[in-house]
Amino acid sequence: MTEKFIKNEQFNFIKTQIALIKDSMKKNVAPTVLAAVIDVANAKILELFPNATQEQQEMLDLSGLNTDIEYDQYIEQLSSSVVPFLEITEQQLKKLFPKNKKLKLPDLSKIGLDKLTYLSWNDLSSNKKFIVYELEGKIAGIECKFTPSSKDNICSFCNRFGHVTYISTVTKQKKSKNPDYYKAIGNYICTDSSECNKRITNTDYLTLFLKESLGM
Repeated sequence: MTEKFIKNEQFNFIKTQIALIKDSMKKNVAPTVLAAVIDVANAKILELFPNATQEQQEMLDLSGLNTDIEYDQYIEQLSSSVVPFLEITEQQLKKLFPKNKKLKLPDLSKIGLDKLTYLSWNDLSSNKKFIVYELEGKIAGIECKFTPSSKDNICSFCNRFGHVTYISTVTKQKKSKNPDYYKAIGNYICTDSSECNKRITNTDYLTLFLKESLGM
């Protein structure tokens, strides 16, 4: 059995490519155009996994698929190879936020770890959002203030348009000549992090945001 090797955001990206192929099929585009769409999608998917084994490359290859049913079966097969979010305990979460003595934790038993790129939850009583993510092989977390927005906007994490919340956090970056220096950074992100996790296809900005917040 092939080990799990697909990250949640990569799986989301693959699904977007399949959706593009299906859309082209429904529009009855010229065979040459459809073939080009499939070739580009296949190349983009394989590029995500430069270190894939021969078996994994064969699993990812969609060039031999022709029907909606075959594409659905392809997605279903790949879903079993998605790497779940790191197993994490309440104690580990508390250690990430040692200064927050009244930390309210999510119910981890109700969270599908196999569908997460990052873990996030809100503390409505204090208007705080907590974000936990794996950085360079280690689990990291940041605490943000959040302000609901009355208008939809583009989420900085998943780059999709929808209902967003403005979050801001004070970075750990310091200046030796000014001990009182601090820098706050903020972004609009999806209000519902579970929806964001379903749509995120790239973690470049998420990684950058956390690294800057943590002063890395």
